[in-house]
Amino acid sequence: MDNPAQKIRLIMELRRQGISNTDVLSTIERVPRDVFVSPTFRDRAYENIALPIASGQTISQPYIVAYMTQLLNLDKRRKVLEIGTGSGYQTAILARLCRRVYSIERYRNLLDAATKIFEQLKITNITARIGDGYKGWPEQAPFDRIIVTAAAEEVPEMLLEQLAPDGVMVLPVGRDSTSQHIMRITRDLQGNLTEEVLLPVRFVPMVQGVAE
Repeated sequence: MDNPAQKIRLIMELRRQGISNTDVLSTIERVPRDVFVSPTFRDRAYENIALPIASGQTISQPYIVAYMTQLLNLDKRRKVLEIGTGSGYQTAILARLCRRVYSIERYRNLLDAATKIFEQLKITNITARIGDGYKGWPEQAPFDRIIVTAAAEEVPEMLLEQLAPDGVMVLPVGRDSTSQHIMRITRDLQGNLTEEVLLPVRFVPMVQGVAE
């Protein structure tokens, strides 16, 4: 189902929408989104839309994946924490751009499916586990970059504590789908935090605990 023409159209659309980081664009071109999408929606894998996956979750719109990834300003030295493995698509994009990704998912069925795809694509720098995203991954902290793929009502304090000096965290924040925005939080070398409120978005809510 890998459709080169659709893929080129998508990359051109992302450029028009302001995605200028060539590493991010070439990674989106190389990572096959169709393998992360359920067979029902596979013919729409390279459209610039969010699609449903299991457990009431979604695979984010390619533009949002590209936008949040670009905001992280990644390079091969960075250790990244991802909250919400979901389909694994965003995780696979991150893995090609950084040293290592630690990813936390609250649904075991999503984690198992994503892990199988990582093996199939021979991506070896992802460590993923079941957990409560609000708590992060203290054993592996600090992280150079943190990305959250579900909307919290406010910035989770435990995640902020796990952000390294000179670190960047990107996440959607807002009480409901009408008031969510992408935020970028930067910690300088002295530990001071700067917050930027950016793009309005609609994400599934971030839920505490692990799904039963």
